[in-house]
Amino acid sequence: MEQVMSSISLSAIAPELVLIACGLIVLMIQAVVGKRFRESYAYVSLLGVAAAAFLVLTHPGGFEAKIVEYSFCDMWVVDNFSRFFKLIVLIGTGLTLLVSIKYLDNEAMQHSEYYALMLLCTVGMMIMAGAAELITIFLGVELMSISLYALAGYTRTRMLSNEAAIKYFILGSFASGFLIYGIALIYGTTGTSQIPAIAKYLAQAGPGAGVLVMGMALLIIGFAFKTASVPFHMWAPDVYEGAPAPVTGFMSAGPKAAAFAAFVRIFMEALPSLQTDWVMVIWIIAVLTMTAGNVIALVQENIKRMLAYSSIAHAGYVLVAFLAAGELGLTSILYYMLAYTFMNIGAFAVITMLAGRGEARVKVDDYRGVGYKHPVAALAMSLFLFSLAGIPPTGGFMGKFYIFSAAVKQGYIWLAIIGVLNSVVSVYYYLRVTVAMYMQAPEGSEEVPAASALSPALIVAVAISAYGVLALGLFPSTYVAMVKESFLSLL
Repeated sequence: MEQVMSSISLSAIAPELVLIACGLIVLMIQAVVGKRFRESYAYVSLLGVAAAAFLVLTHPGGFEAKIVEYSFCDMWVVDNFSRFFKLIVLIGTGLTLLVSIKYLDNEAMQHSEYYALMLLCTVGMMIMAGAAELITIFLGVELMSISLYALAGYTRTRMLSNEAAIKYFILGSFASGFLIYGIALIYGTTGTSQIPAIAKYLAQAGPGAGVLVMGMALLIIGFAFKTASVPFHMWAPDVYEGAPAPVTGFMSAGPKAAAFAAFVRIFMEALPSLQTDWVMVIWIIAVLTMTAGNVIALVQENIKRMLAYSSIAHAGYVLVAFLAAGELGLTSILYYMLAYTFMNIGAFAVITMLAGRGEARVKVDDYRGVGYKHPVAALAMSLFLFSLAGIPPTGGFMGKFYIFSAAVKQGYIWLAIIGVLNSVVSVYYYLRVTVAMYMQAPEGSEEVPAASALSPALIVAVAISAYGVLALGLFPSTYVAMVKESFLSLL
């Protein structure tokens, strides 16, 4: 593996610079043209996301070269691991922008600030994936979080949206406090905040100090909040329900992927010598997260809250792969986060399509008869729900297969059994929506939801998501090969 050291490399942060410039351009467009050409905000933003993805893919060397390039005094790293997670984040952002166009038109809230916040949030997530230093990771977390606080409350005329933003802001601030305090304790013990330097220090001096273990515990709390893991999940249902549907889909995929990217890099690269201290803690959190998420989802009547608890459960599955580590474990993390991005944003795209203005139809009973009036939307929703449940031949099935295989290979047999049982439980509440769409008629004068938010951009988003789910399920070897090239720098 070739390592390239440099002090400053603008090419290393070119994708992030493109997105920042694009966000500023979007703001300037509204200042110059006023209320005209409002849809141009979305298309300019999409162009920026596409340019950033192109720069990530074509970075010198490509995925096959396995070059690890450090820059900015070793605070930033460009390797296949960070590039893969950046692609996941950019895919999620691009799909969300497509979903948002008609939604914002229907809500009469087509403003440039929305797209600027979305792009800056994406920059924050990419910083989390590419940072090789704890303070830089924290800056990425804060840029991502502050943007999400504003996006969660974007539909400011809805009380639920205001409540979601306030709860997310207050609880997120506490989580950020835990995170920065943990970073401070690790820095105080090791004398550095750079991830490779921390690993080198611990390899020479040994873990030793209890202060270091306390710092590690605080980091676990901070990242558990960002990934909505039990018992730090309490914000997710209310925020998912109150946030605009496209934003909910966005925050369920991109931020979760970015948080796991930083989580894996810190604990696998900087703190592997403390594994005996954090393995049992993560084991317990994984079991609680899977179980609580799936059990509570069983009784949810609001489909956004149901998918919120589903998202919590899926964080538990990823934690199983995190524990398994090794080649198969890290492969399953990257593979599953890619599949999860397609299936979850796809599901929220269909919810956006059917919810109507003001998201008036987000109950499970509102989906009665949708399969007959909107067969294509119902078929797409069923595909995404089957993938979330882990039913073949979808990307969700292959992702769970890799996760539980990794757990068994590493000796976490009981953890794999608990995960499989939880996956079986989840089938009930996913199929409940499918049953409502195809096997139940609207009661009385109740109308089948009309696809009032239908638009070409939304159709494209659903089609891309469906293709991603099926391609990952039917042709996994192609993507597994790319994934295997993306974690070698950590091993």
